[in-house]
Amino acid sequence: MNASLPLSKYHRIYLVLREQVQEGRFVHGLPGELELARQFNVGRVTMRRALEQLVNEGLIVREVGRGTRTTTRAEQGGTRAGKAPPPPAPTRLAGLLENIVSVSRSTTVKVIEWRLIQASHQIADTLQISEHDKLRKTVRRRSSAAGPVSYITTWVPETLMRGFGRADLAHKAMLQLLEESGIELGRVVQTISARQADAQVAHELQVAVGTALLSVRRLVHDADDRPVQLLHGQYRPDRYEYQMELSQVGSIDARIVLTEILP
Repeated sequence: MNASLPLSKYHRIYLVLREQVQEGRFVHGLPGELELARQFNVGRVTMRRALEQLVNEGLIVREVGRGTRTTTRAEQGGTRAGKAPPPPAPTRLAGLLENIVSVSRSTTVKVIEWRLIQASHQIADTLQISEHDKLRKTVRRRSSAAGPVSYITTWVPETLMRGFGRADLAHKAMLQLLEESGIELGRVVQTISARQADAQVAHELQVAVGTALLSVRRLVHDADDRPVQLLHGQYRPDRYEYQMELSQVGSIDARIVLTEILP
């Protein structure tokens, strides 16, 4: 853990674990308290305090003799039946999607993970599929001439992964492969925030654990407004930036830029 961060040690661990829980990484339960303490190189008391914070937020349940698991949708007090939130208004993001594919061509790709998983209830809700449907999960690291840029995790329903495989991801962007497989891309809903690098991401991006990264969550729909891809990207802010221009009449021009050193 990065001791220079102005946060207590237990809180830094809590932030990392919360992100992993929300991503659905612990569908089959969390490691034991001692194992987590070993992974984070902290004492058991510090580890227990971080886990108690997750319990207090209703994200995990600790059961004597049964270990620690993430909470179910019902336990989290999920959306009531018939009360789904309205979809976001469509936006003009075709230019941004084109820019994303274009920028990807100037990077090299390391495919870290390519495997079939069962959809957690969080991801199933997002992709509007049944819980435990098959998903293709991919994890990639993109690098520019300056070094590692991004750590990207994507989830796509297995039924949509036609005509391409792991080797293709080393040469083409996922959006381009989806289009080539016959999917007509539509609107995109994107959220940009920040998150701290956990141990695996820090290793791949060559930064310290706990380093602040630019975090992008992108949900891509097809022309029929069906979700086809969920992406979580973590980017080094010294090598990646978003630029956006807004006009008085509401038009949006957004693009991304790779750079070695930002002003």
